[in-house]
This record gives sequence, C-alpha cells and structure tokens, in this order.
Amino acid sequence: MPLPELFDLTGQTALITGSSRGIGKAIAHRMAEHGANVVVSSRKMDVCEAAVAEINAAVGRDAAVAIPANIASKEALQKLVDKTIERFGRIDTLVCNAASNPYYGPQAGISDDQFMKILQNNIVSNHWLIQMVAPAMLARKDGSITIISSIGGLKGSTIIGAYCISKAADMQLARNLAAEFGPSNVRVNAICPGLIKTDFAKALWDDPATLKEATGGAPLRRIGVPDEIAGMAVFLAGKAGGFTTGQSFAIDGGATIV
Repeated sequence: MPLPELFDLTGQTALITGSSRGIGKAIAHRMAEHGANVVVSSRKMDVCEAAVAEINAAVGRDAAVAIPANIASKEALQKLVDKTIERFGRIDTLVCNAASNPYYGPQAGISDDQFMKILQNNIVSNHWLIQMVAPAMLARKDGSITIISSIGGLKGSTIIGAYCISKAADMQLARNLAAEFGPSNVRVNAICPGLIKTDFAKALWDDPATLKEATGGAPLRRIGVPDEIAGMAVFLAGKAGGFTTGQSFAIDGGATIV
C-alpha cells in the first residue's frame, strides 16, 4: 500500500544526530518507515549499529546506516556530513537532536566546564552542522532542517537552567535561519518536547514524586514517549510541512498551556 504523498519520504536522505536511542532513534525509525534512507549517528559505533539493525528489521529493508560522530568536534561533524554524502549523494533532511545536560541543580552551582559543554553541544554544534549541510540545500533550493529544542526553553527552571538557556537559543537559531534560508526554499523549524520517557530525561521522571509534580498539572496527565515526537519530524521533512518554517512546536501533553 503506497504512503500518502504528503508524508512520503521516499528518495530522501535524513541525517539525524543522537539517533542511537530515545527521540532520535524514534525519528530515524519513522522516517525510514516513510521511505527515507537514514543515517544513525551518536558517539559510539556499537550502539549506532544496534539501532540500525533494529530499524532495518522493523522496516524490512536496508534503510539505515551507522556513522558515529562526536558532536563536540567540528572535524568529526564534517566527516559525518562527508560520509553521508559519499554514501547517499545528498542530505535532504537534517535533524539536530543530540544534546547534553551534565548538571541538575541551581544555576549558581554549575561549573564553567558544565556550562560550556551545554552551550557547545546544544547550540554551537548545531550551528556548525547546519553550516555544513545547508549550502547544498540552498543550491538545490530544497531542504528541511529540524532542531530538537525543549519546552524548557519557554520556561524558567531551578534545576536545568543552563539546558533551558541552550534550548531557548535553539528556537532562535531556527527562526534566524528560517528567515535567512527561506528565499531558497529551505525550511528550518524546532520541535520542543515536554517530558519524554528517555534515558536522557531519567532524572526528571524516574522518581515517582518528581514525575507526579511534572505531569500532574498537564491536561494529558502523563509523560510522553519518543514515538510521539517522531510524527512531527516526519511532517516537517515531507510535503505536508512544505509551508512551515521558523516555528517552534511544543509537544508536551499540554504542559505549557496551564
């Protein structure tokens, strides 16, 4: 049965960072399911290969390949882009999902190294990677870039303040680049998940009291799962998202409306 044209990614190549687990892996899986070739990337080859095997088994074809990279290294990111193009010829969709948050606690307690790591991996590395991928998209006058931000960038926080600063910056990065790239038909958007059940966010949901506090006031009264973010990424990469740029989409069970 053919896919609906609006959500058909057949022939596309999608590069997704931080995609060996959690939200990134869910996005890679669903994009492959919708016809795209996907590059799974995180720091370690073994976990990338495990995710690739899982995705390919699920979709019934060799849709995914593993290309590890450390997002903190500009050289490693360039090699990631070069190897992706060598393998597939082009990059149609970029999803900047990889991020770091090495500190939980009051802003006053964060070390300089922790603060700089958050800013580097969550903002600067996205900027680098987009700079590497965008020129070919602009030349073709076609492409989609999605940055995975967070509703943390819309609110104040007493425990993940630096992370929230980085995620607010990611939304502004998407707006700036959407304005810059739009005349060449390259779209840039941000997805802002709420609390999602991933290893990355475990400190925020593993304790029942913390989870109840985080979800009790939200209309849906529950934590989200990675697959509930993936659909928006597919939308933005496909024809369905063709008139969508510069936006930040909160997917949070309604947490930000109350």
